[in-house]
Amino acid sequence: MSTAPPPSSSSSSSVFVTGLLILLLVLRSSNCSAASTTVSRPRQLSTDYYAKSCPHLEQLVGSVTSQQFKEAPVSAPATIRLFFHDCFVEGCDGSILIASGAGNGGGKAERDAEENKDLAAEGFDTIQKAKAVAESNCPGVVSCADILAIAARDFVHLAGGPYYEVKKGRWDGNISMASRVSSNLPHPNSTMADLLNLFSSKGLSIDDLIVLSGAHSIGFAHCAHFLSRLYNFRGTKSPDPAVDPRLLKALRMSCPESGGNPDVLVPFDVTTPFSFDNAYYSNLEDNLGLLATDQALFLDQRSRALVQAFAKDKHQFFQAFSVAMDKMGSIGVKSGRLHGEMRRDCSMHT
Repeated sequence: MSTAPPPSSSSSSSVFVTGLLILLLVLRSSNCSAASTTVSRPRQLSTDYYAKSCPHLEQLVGSVTSQQFKEAPVSAPATIRLFFHDCFVEGCDGSILIASGAGNGGGKAERDAEENKDLAAEGFDTIQKAKAVAESNCPGVVSCADILAIAARDFVHLAGGPYYEVKKGRWDGNISMASRVSSNLPHPNSTMADLLNLFSSKGLSIDDLIVLSGAHSIGFAHCAHFLSRLYNFRGTKSPDPAVDPRLLKALRMSCPESGGNPDVLVPFDVTTPFSFDNAYYSNLEDNLGLLATDQALFLDQRSRALVQAFAKDKHQFFQAFSVAMDKMGSIGVKSGRLHGEMRRDCSMHT
């Protein structure tokens, strides 16, 4: 989840590894009956929260996300990733959107933490545009946190994934500190135990970990996020033995051990990188996971069965993903002015 989305016309400095895709498309042929996770939701979240105050909110946000998806497809993985990074730090309260400086007590905000340095501008731009449209129609009513949740859902669906109802009623948080980011996000070198402990601290289960990792169906990562897998896995001075040899060769060509282009991007899903589907899980079965944290889901006996189930059944994955996104979207939500605010500008406190 500390990863980068694909390049777009607005980020021309990024290098897309076309040759890698061509090579890897021949590595495998794609082939989930997963248990749904029980969701415990705060009472204030509801699908009709804005029924009277802003009844056309979903259409307003949708007008922005659909246009963004056409003009800059990078907006899809960028915004979905933004939602993950928001919810895991301080809860789903839009704190990731606050800029460092004057509007944040002069401090360094979440978005400027080292772990968030690769967050694509298109994600922030999407929320800014959607917020402007909402404010012009329903001034002072809609939270940035809810707009982010709706936009993330829209992009999942626009990329070919499931459509699910988004429960609303989140208020915007008024705390955004870079120092709180690192311990609350997964890292490329996290072990399975690390991931399970982190997800558990957010009220999420191992099944949620497996399901939500499926967001890597779209999006790209910089070489720095997996370079150690290719040359010095866990300090062994050798590559990760779990990497398919052909994938290893292709990745090493794109990402040399030193002196490589820092703008090179590699797809999480080497077979259908622009479609939100279940190929991500089929790739794990074939040792084609890009990050060690991806491949660990298949290597670990506790998670393998669910990975295999999702690889077989896209519909079941979609159902489980919808439930898990709803559950994650309820983490640490704020309500009322005692705990939050309604920002008119998502980048600044009111």
